[in-house]
Amino acid sequence: MDLSALQMLVAAVEERSLAKAGEREHLVTSAASKRISELERQVGTTLLVRHNRGVEPTPAGAALYHKAKAILTSVRTLQDMCEEFSPDGIPKIRLAANRSAIVQFLPADIRAFQAESPKSRLDLVEAYSGDIPRMVSNQEVDIGIYHAAGAAPGVMSYPYRTDRVVLVVPVGHPLSQAAGLHLDEARSYDFLGYFPRHSFEAFLELAGPTLTGPLNVKIQVANYEARCRMVREGLGIAVMPELIADTYLGLLGLVKVPLLDEWARRQFYVCARDRAHMRMAAGDLFDFLVGIGRPAA
Repeated sequence: MDLSALQMLVAAVEERSLAKAGEREHLVTSAASKRISELERQVGTTLLVRHNRGVEPTPAGAALYHKAKAILTSVRTLQDMCEEFSPDGIPKIRLAANRSAIVQFLPADIRAFQAESPKSRLDLVEAYSGDIPRMVSNQEVDIGIYHAAGAAPGVMSYPYRTDRVVLVVPVGHPLSQAAGLHLDEARSYDFLGYFPRHSFEAFLELAGPTLTGPLNVKIQVANYEARCRMVREGLGIAVMPELIADTYLGLLGLVKVPLLDEWARRQFYVCARDRAHMRMAAGDLFDFLVGIGRPAA
């Protein structure tokens, strides 16, 4: 039996109409009717009674409907299973992480993991921290890495790594000699945006209580290198993760100034939907990442 014919039977029984079943399966009504007729010819019995109000299944049609539902569910399960592997048959792990984690931590951590599990294949997706727990909960990805003030609800989260954000200024800037300061002390200077939490509005929810007034954001630029080059040209100062800033300090003649605000220290979490039901490859990576954040005995 053709799977598409079984799918059409299921749609017709559930919609009680060949026209609506055709719309659901993206077919015109005549094509939907032909598909059902061919199925009836194959099984040798009438499956649907057609009348002016639509269609109803015969006892044979109702019995086949329930079997067809089970068959189609099994096929979808097989398709989902096959999608878990790369084209060469190696298990594929779907990992979502925010930009800071991808740039700062994951290259070395993935290299260390693949040294232990060389046959794994990783599909790495960049996403905002606020979206990642939802992606994990909806099973769009197997594992997520995000930063937040606390663990997100709805997923299993464990501490992964921490970082700090710093202020980046040009050499010779009035703030360049400061041993450390609160962001509010730099409020009189122009800023280049992309802030922690990825939007200025979300950042103000985090840091707003520590500021006595608004920041003057001249330009929004997401790319770290471009932001640092603009800082060098005197277009403004920037807030960015310390390890990323370190990459550009000597190269572009910049200085980092530690931020003393509590929000400047960020906790990253690694999360999964349900560790007990994860595939082996994804579970191995999850355990590896959780182990990084676990304090040494």
